[in-house]
Amino acid sequence: MSTISPETALVYTMVTVAASDNKMTDSELVRMTGIVGYLPAFQSYNVERLRGDTETCVDLLQSEEGLDAVLGLVEEAVPESHIDLVYALACEVAASDGMLSQEELRLLELIRHYFNIDRLTAAAIERGTASRQKSFT
Repeated sequence: MSTISPETALVYTMVTVAASDNKMTDSELVRMTGIVGYLPAFQSYNVERLRGDTETCVDLLQSEEGLDAVLGLVEEAVPESHIDLVYALACEVAASDGMLSQEELRLLELIRHYFNIDRLTAAAIERGTASRQKSFT
């Protein structure tokens, strides 16, 4: 039995990526809120929990165990069939401000390895994310 819900684990994933470069931008926060608002994975998640879950995750990240603790909670809560969703949400938040920092790139690589996401699946997710970031301006 997991100590957090799968939805909270997905929020933790997004917060971890947003906080990886020590600043959570408005575009990252807007993207996270939008994802929670429309993605079917969050249909039973109360959006009013988002702020509290975000703060709890930030506190966890600042603890001694930090990233390992958060990734362990995510692994425990998210079924293996949905691990690709973990990586997809990580990519969405990382790309939301239009540039990927070295910290974000390293964290995405760490997530890929931690959750054993094969390179082909990761490349497809990354390509889809890049496509969604395109604009005509």
